[in-house]
Amino acid sequence: MTRHTRLLQFTALASTLDRFAMPPMLLAISHDLGVPVAGVASAAGAYFLAYGLMQPVWGLLGSRLGVVRSLRLAVLLAALTTAGTALATDAASLVAFRLVAGAGFSAAVPAALFYAGATAAPGRRHRDITGLMAGVALGTAAATAGAGALAATVGWRSAFLFTGTTALVACLVLSRLPELPAPRAAADGIFAPLRAVLRSGPARTLLLLATVEGGILLGVLTFLPAAVGATGSGAALAGGVTAAYGVAVLICAPIVGRLQQRVPAAALIAAGAALAAIGCVVAAFTATPVAGAFVCLLIGAAWASMHSTMQTWATEVVPEAGLTAVSLFAGALFTGSALAAVAGGPPVEAGRFGLVFGVAAALLLPLGVAGATARARWRPPVAVPSPVRGRDGA
Repeated sequence: MTRHTRLLQFTALASTLDRFAMPPMLLAISHDLGVPVAGVASAAGAYFLAYGLMQPVWGLLGSRLGVVRSLRLAVLLAALTTAGTALATDAASLVAFRLVAGAGFSAAVPAALFYAGATAAPGRRHRDITGLMAGVALGTAAATAGAGALAATVGWRSAFLFTGTTALVACLVLSRLPELPAPRAAADGIFAPLRAVLRSGPARTLLLLATVEGGILLGVLTFLPAAVGATGSGAALAGGVTAAYGVAVLICAPIVGRLQQRVPAAALIAAGAALAAIGCVVAAFTATPVAGAFVCLLIGAAWASMHSTMQTWATEVVPEAGLTAVSLFAGALFTGSALAAVAGGPPVEAGRFGLVFGVAAALLLPLGVAGATARARWRPPVAVPSPVRGRDGA
């Protein structure tokens, strides 16, 4: 792994730590501020809304200002407002701080993915991108397993101070990354990359696939702790099973990175969909803590196989507007997650978890077939830009 990849991996870690830290602390924040849980949940909702909507915006700004420059600006904004969250005194200030933090952190993963894809040596693009997922997986596991414990022992404010400080360090170390040359589309206006992506049939197909994938995989991860808790397990145990997802991604991401040189991308997408479908079938019938952990392991493996392959595709599908394509891909993913939360809310409220996971399993079959077919038929429209050489030769 190159030094540049490690820097990007740390940035992805900082973003993911913050993204997954708040859900385990909802009750602690509600009790300390003396506001209803719904008021605290609205802050989490504001964070995810800004996180999803701002990704394409940062993509367009990155095409104009430079990938590294815009990324550092976004992460600095996120670091300051995340640390500021520790000063929140009521629901309104909590919402405001989390809204801006989500907007800032939304730039981290798409920009890191694009940079890794643009600087990868021939044949290593998929491996470098799956390497970034190790940072995401570690952040997911650490946040889901540690945020609640930190809130109970030291206080929830310390968790935001920690994630804010981590983001500030990430902003500083990003100064070691050389800037990428401006893409050709940037010279035609700030919206030229957006037009290039939306005019591409394969890109539109990929965005639709990402929306469905986000709804299913992220939706399962959202509702699974509630399903485990409904079996009588404690809140800490119900939330802790999600850490198995991060463990699975850590283990499977490097394996997938090596396999991609011998296994067609279409096959990796199909295999990921199959693994996720098995997990959803299991969850539809039982949600004990052991079963929940097993499901998270399968979803993590599916994420490493299917999602990383589509992420790599997003960096290649419109070469002249790669950053915008990756940002739109990420935005589509979280849009799908938001739609799943809305659609799945009523049956989950009624305790009909089997229905939710059963529908997810049924949708994974057409997703896997459509994704594998589209990827198998796709051919690069132009040559992928040559790697950008950094100070360490990456």
